[in-house]
Amino acid sequence: MRRKGFTLIELLIVMAVIAILIAIAIPSFRGMQNEARKTKAQGDLRPIKIAVESYYKNNGVYPGETTYQTTLMNATPRILEANLYDPFGATTTTTYVYDLSTGDPTTSKYYIIYSVGPSGNGTAQVDNNGTVTVSNDAIWESNGHL
Repeated sequence: MRRKGFTLIELLIVMAVIAILIAIAIPSFRGMQNEARKTKAQGDLRPIKIAVESYYKNNGVYPGETTYQTTLMNATPRILEANLYDPFGATTTTTYVYDLSTGDPTTSKYYIIYSVGPSGNGTAQVDNNGTVTVSNDAIWESNGHL
């Protein structure tokens, strides 16, 4: 009398096929996560740029570098509803980097806001002529130009 069921070899083959499929899927999934983070960063930077421009139109100066998001949230009328955090930052509460061309809100004509990007070490800056310099894979918005 023959029993119905799977042999050990059949089970091992099925497990091997599943393991191969998982090995193929995981790197693809990680790539999708990075693309989602890039899209989030691009999506966050645009409203921050609009908020900075709105603040400038209302006040005649750009917000200070270290407290720019707080300044935008406390402005009257409120320009930014909540802090936005860099998905590639060192921690979950790392804000996007914001730099002024001269470092002084009263004399700066240009600013840049950027994410450190997937490598975590991207940088960007803007000079007094509005020229933007980007290194590594920083994701940025500015009122300057390349």
